[in-house]
Amino acid sequence: MSKNILLSLLLLGMFGSPAKAQDLSVQVEKIADEIEEKVVSWRRDIHEHPELSNREFRTAKMVAKHLKSLGIAVQTEVAHTGVVGILKGAKPGPVVALRADMDALPVVERVDVPFASKVTTEYNGEEVGVMHACGHDTHVAILMGVAETLSRMQKDLTGTVKFIFQPAEEGAPEGEEGGADLMIKEGALQNPDVDVIFGLHINSQTEVNTIGYRSEGTMASVDGLEIKVKGAQTHGAYPWSGVDPIVTASQIVMGLQTIVSRNLELLKAPAVVTIGKIEGGVRSNIIPEEVRMIGTIRSLDPEMQDKIHKRIREIATNIGESAGAEVEVNISRGYPVTYNDPELTAWAAESLKQTAGDDHVFLRKAVTGAEDFSYFAQEVPGFFFFLGGMPADKTAEEAAPHHTPDFYIDDSGLKLGVKALSNLTIDYMSKQETMGK
Repeated sequence: MSKNILLSLLLLGMFGSPAKAQDLSVQVEKIADEIEEKVVSWRRDIHEHPELSNREFRTAKMVAKHLKSLGIAVQTEVAHTGVVGILKGAKPGPVVALRADMDALPVVERVDVPFASKVTTEYNGEEVGVMHACGHDTHVAILMGVAETLSRMQKDLTGTVKFIFQPAEEGAPEGEEGGADLMIKEGALQNPDVDVIFGLHINSQTEVNTIGYRSEGTMASVDGLEIKVKGAQTHGAYPWSGVDPIVTASQIVMGLQTIVSRNLELLKAPAVVTIGKIEGGVRSNIIPEEVRMIGTIRSLDPEMQDKIHKRIREIATNIGESAGAEVEVNISRGYPVTYNDPELTAWAAESLKQTAGDDHVFLRKAVTGAEDFSYFAQEVPGFFFFLGGMPADKTAEEAAPHHTPDFYIDDSGLKLGVKALSNLTIDYMSKQETMGK
């Protein structure tokens, strides 16, 4: 069998008819070129007017207006401010969901660009600046571009597309629900039922116009940790008269570090246990009655996650007991591991290479950051990838990381995001159509 015949059979199995796949890819390229300026303009507008979690009113209105203008059926106020658009193709087929998160962060922007945010608002009782310091503005603009691209190709779609614009990925304000979990509860993956979901995240330290991906665990689970150490208050000059919760808390912090270094099989997956805040005491000469610590737990493996929880409780309570203190440990489970379905990932990687070129798509390492796209991927097969946003003349060491005042994205790479999500959708529909035959 010749190489050309073998390649044709491979493409037929993955993407349907090679000629049809190529024709549709050419259409995507043409439309993406035509709307690139609009996508960049949307992104800059959203960047200049950022909104915190569950407060994305302006952004949601902008998205809904755009989708309606394309003839897409729209649901609003899903999980507070979420927007869901439904585009039915000319023929029946799978339901493909595409997700973008909309919220910004309580960060004061330092980047010198004409569309820099000057927005301030109240967050948890404090006056704060607001900035798209994680790139969710680019995600919204890209998905708006995908919606326009696919709506123009509606007659070529074999299936249905659900556009999910999600609030509160960074976490709902205290006392509120929000994010992907709430969207699922309110039916974002139903009516019609979603078969597969795709999502992307811009990355400020990955070169623009490149795409990184990973199979299975790609982003970590995240759990909240609170430890209270109760001692017996006494004069700082006579520590033997009480039980010192500060010394005990210090020993607990050091003890927790042995979980990752001595209790986990790190060749299997990385993990992190971090204490980010310790509070207790009011004076230099008073040993306080109580110390409170809060922290975060990250893992890329559910079994390791459970083991970490068990060891935290054992270490903290046993150290406390040895010091004569009472220790209370509270662990709140947060986002699960962001898991890329292996079979779907293997297929999607080839689609991405067809779009971006083999030399612009790479296998990346897992990261200990977390994403609530993970909730969607628990319900249906999901694939989540990373789009480069770092200027080509910079290095990863020079580029500011996410969640910082100097975070910067080169928006010349947004067009690749539009093409990648559009082609993933079309290719998946073509694949299912071929398999159905």
